[in-house]
Amino acid sequence: MEEYAHILDYLAQGLPSGGFSKREPLCYAIGEEEFKLFEIVPKASAAIVIGERVYIGKEAALRKHVDHIKRRVGFEELTNAAKAELDFIVLDLVMRSQARFIRFYNESEAISLRKHMLEELPGLGKKTLIAILDERKKGAFKNFADLGTRVPLLKGPEKLIVKRIILELSDTTLKHYIFVR
Repeated sequence: MEEYAHILDYLAQGLPSGGFSKREPLCYAIGEEEFKLFEIVPKASAAIVIGERVYIGKEAALRKHVDHIKRRVGFEELTNAAKAELDFIVLDLVMRSQARFIRFYNESEAISLRKHMLEELPGLGKKTLIAILDERKKGAFKNFADLGTRVPLLKGPEKLIVKRIILELSDTTLKHYIFVR
């Protein structure tokens, strides 16, 4: 269950495709933990800022900006502005939770005899995989900087996580979901 979300886009006049009489302000947001996408109705008095962290949990008293969650949405339903913000906000979320994603690099295992879970990251090939596994045997990675220093083949380990999260959000035909629920 998501407690917090980050605003991707704010439509003060609502969706342009909606009927004139039914228009209400809307926000698109992404959940902080499970990366779920939401369509949110803000409170009338709320000053919404793109990228802002808002409470969407069950405690109504804590909801300063959010009136209610209208529904969950798919990636294809997001506005172009929301899609443009997604990379930046997901990168920020990944950097805030470095320990969680470093644990993935430290603890991921083989999916099958021929494929390792790390190979699910877009752009990570066999040579880099072997380098990560060899360095991992020497000791756990502490953070992204440590990982990047110890495995020079790997440029921007946090960016690979971001690419994978965006891929999981946008492609509904994937066989394995690692970060998005």
